Order: sequence, then C-alpha cells, then structure tokens
Amino acid sequence: MGRTITALFLVLSLFACTPPKPTFKGSDVTGSDWGGDIALTAQTGKRISTADYRGKILILFFGFTNCPDICSPTLAKLAALRKALGPDAAEVQVFFVTVDPVNDTPQQLAGFLPKFDPTFIGLTGTSNEVTAAAREYKVIALPAGASNERFDHSGSVMVKDKTGRLRLIWRNELSVEDMAHDIELLAKTSG
Repeated sequence: MGRTITALFLVLSLFACTPPKPTFKGSDVTGSDWGGDIALTAQTGKRISTADYRGKILILFFGFTNCPDICSPTLAKLAALRKALGPDAAEVQVFFVTVDPVNDTPQQLAGFLPKFDPTFIGLTGTSNEVTAAAREYKVIALPAGASNERFDHSGSVMVKDKTGRLRLIWRNELSVEDMAHDIELLAKTSG
C-alpha cells in the first residue's frame, strides 16, 4: 500500500512540474500537414527558399502591391511589430508573397516593401509557382473583375517557428501587442 501511494505521489508530482502548453493569441495550428517551405524569386531577383531562414521565426503574408484595403495596413502592422520587438526583431523575418505575379515583379516589390520596412522580403514567381505557394498555405486569391488587376484574397498572416514548422495563423484584428506576445512565446518554445 505504501509503495502504491509513493508511486501515485511521484506521478502526480511529475504532472505538477510539467510546464503548461503555451497560450497563443493567434490560432495555434501546430501539427498541420501544410505550410511547408516555398521557393520563389525575391525582390533582389535572387531565388530563395523559406528553408534558407531556419533559425528565425518566419512571418508570411500573401497579398499584392496594388491592394486597396488589406495589404498596406497589414504590412504597416508587421513593421510596427518589428519595432515593438526591439533587438529581438533580428530573430524574425517577414515575407510578403504576392498573389499577383503578373504585376508584382521583383522591381515592383523592391519599390513597394521599403515603404514599410527595409528588411521585408518580397516573393514572386510564375503564375504556377505563386499559385502552388498559395495552395501550400491554403490562401485563396481570386481575380476581382475582368482586368485581373485586383484580387480578393485571404488576409491572414502565417507564422513559422525557428525549426520551419507552421505554428500560428493571425487574423487581421490581432493587435501588435498580441503578435509580440506570440513571437516571444515562440522564441522560448522553438529551437
């Protein structure tokens, strides 16, 4: 009987010492089988892959440079997030992945992104490459009208941890403070 109580006490103390699972402000999608690495052309004209950035927390936002409503405010919020992180911002890389590769050339991205933050990386490619990247992240982007110059698209932001695993989806409504909270938790809990 004494051994049973001792064993029970040890098991209970192990559970009491186990740290609680982190509570994120964004939607936790840890364990998803999507959101893998993508390789596209950066605004520099160089081909890069998100896999090249292992060891950093990656933030991916899909949009287009002529977006009239969602993209600029989201990029401004991500720039404010980098400022709020201070020196820890060096551990984060923001990617803006176009859904409009016809108009969002590397040159267009190079002129657009520095208005928000010079460290942001813009990604583009062929229509097939961009469609495959959007599909990998379950992003919907459809031309809005016959001109194909505007798109209706998902407005969520994807966050990958330092090991390259997709961990979070942030809605547009999430505050900079909540995003910073999530980045701090990810920094503590991943590689």
